Amino acid sequence: MSVKDQFNIKGLDSTLGYVCNAFTPAMSDAPLVHTLKQLGAIIITKTNLPQSIMWCETDNPLWGLTTHPTNSKLTPGGSSGGEAALLALGSSLIGWGADIGGSIRIPCHMNGLWGLKPSSGRMSYRGAEVSLDGQQHVPSAFGPMAKSLISLTVVTKLVIAAEPWTRDPQLPPIPWRDNIFQDLSTRPVVIGTMLDDGAVRVNPPIKRVFCELTSRLKAAGHAIVEWDSSWNSKCIKIMVKAPLLKQISGLDSSQKLTTRGQNEYYAADGGEPFVPQIQPFVDRGRPISVIQYWQLNKRKAAIQEAYHDMCDSIRLLSGQPVDVLLVPTMPHTAVPHGSCRWTGYTKLFNFLDYTALTFLAGIASKDQDKKRCGDYAPRNAHDAWNWGLYDPSAMDGHSIGLQIVGRRFEEEKVLGAAQHIQQLL
Repeated sequence: MSVKDQFNIKGLDSTLGYVCNAFTPAMSDAPLVHTLKQLGAIIITKTNLPQSIMWCETDNPLWGLTTHPTNSKLTPGGSSGGEAALLALGSSLIGWGADIGGSIRIPCHMNGLWGLKPSSGRMSYRGAEVSLDGQQHVPSAFGPMAKSLISLTVVTKLVIAAEPWTRDPQLPPIPWRDNIFQDLSTRPVVIGTMLDDGAVRVNPPIKRVFCELTSRLKAAGHAIVEWDSSWNSKCIKIMVKAPLLKQISGLDSSQKLTTRGQNEYYAADGGEPFVPQIQPFVDRGRPISVIQYWQLNKRKAAIQEAYHDMCDSIRLLSGQPVDVLLVPTMPHTAVPHGSCRWTGYTKLFNFLDYTALTFLAGIASKDQDKKRCGDYAPRNAHDAWNWGLYDPSAMDGHSIGLQIVGRRFEEEKVLGAAQHIQQLL
């Protein structure tokens, strides 16, 4: 196995891509690492991530740029991009990443892998290094990455069956529920489909693969319900208001905001600049008070409750509720370094803290995926940027990942539903 840089392993550094964290080995294993070793795992390496972990590509001043295994001009995604590149090359059987906005799912989409983002609290996050320790507005989650669904299912079941809540008091005691897994994997499933998030339309290869799979699911006897995307923008709006460094400290980036504690600054300690993709995160927003932060979290809870109620209201005529959602992972395939911008299809489910699994659904084809005919009227700057990235020839042969999404703590349901989809791929 391999694990992302931020997992503490005794005797090894957890750098987060910061120069100042080099040569500061961890004193003990993270509980998840301890569990994996007890289960017999041999952890062969730690893998690269972006500086601060806050980006969907993989570059930092300490370890440098991680490139896509099939084309060095393309990004493998991020922030678990080093993990995805290693798995895609066959150098590791199972990897472990972290996901706060798509950081497991995006690299899996770009590298033809399977990856699970559990709800936060299903697997231990204790013993992990982060840039914004104590930030709970949008929680992160550890999850497995692999080349196959069976690998993903086995390792998830084993880790949960090891009762991680006995080593981490932040976890609720939710055991592996095999009855739920078996139920979803052996009966027709009701699937809500959302091809368009209402903000950025997917490129033709993603649309083709999505529609082909939807048709196969219908033909196999599964029920398809079109999903309501009207709440997406409300969720994203609140999520992106999460207090970042400038908002919390009231400083600006010239004062090296990335803090570990009072008067401790990552970039200042190491002397390196923030990479260009991270700088906007450092500079964004105005300072907010504790009361304003509480109000922001109050609004977050209200929208989460409204989304939950919407999920309950969408049913078949028989009254049967939707089991899982089928959603794109990204609006494009692997793209040149520095090109990733819109992550609305993944971070929506971080905001909701829903379980989400990305799987290899198909391959882009220059012969089947032509440029859209007629005039294209972008909805916004992100939509225009995404459409500008589309190149049928450059994207030919690249993997396309879609997501299966369940509600909070529905890992067994998502993995069970994935069994049906795997049979149709």
